[in-house]
Amino acid sequence: MDAAGRAQMVDTSGKAVTVREAVARGRVRMAPTTLARLRAGDVPKGDVWAVARVAGILAAKETGRLIPLCHPLPLDAVAVDFRLTQDAVEIQATVRTAARTGVEMEALTAVAVAALTLVDMCKALDKGMVVEGIRLVRKTGGRSGDYWRAGEPPWEAVGEPVRPEATRAEGGGSR
Repeated sequence: MDAAGRAQMVDTSGKAVTVREAVARGRVRMAPTTLARLRAGDVPKGDVWAVARVAGILAAKETGRLIPLCHPLPLDAVAVDFRLTQDAVEIQATVRTAARTGVEMEALTAVAVAALTLVDMCKALDKGMVVEGIRLVRKTGGRSGDYWRAGEPPWEAVGEPVRPEATRAEGGGSR
């Protein structure tokens, strides 16, 4: 806020450029039958994993245009990954930059849009899906230091990894 109480973009010009990274997670809870179809690569709209991954990456790149007062940043890396649990698809986004401000919003936005894309691609199969638990898991770099969410399991311990190349090789899904 400025002296008059008006919203304003934070001036980062006096901050040092440092390497910053943020990791965010969220999930899309869905019916077991929908998860089975995802595992089999049998979703009418096509390759859910590729489309949701690209949507998350594009969303991270557009965060400065989507979130008011958020700085547009040159992103050096964005990764969006998925894991399957008994009742949900877990999503993790990792974003990295060398800049004057952090990439927490970019990681959160990537997770949110990847989740919404999953819902869009599967809504014909399951109207009751729920997007939930979008949160910052970790951030490094910058003046405020590092942050790790207490009690957050390592990504490797969250469900089974999605292996889209295996489902395609087995002949599942319509393209």
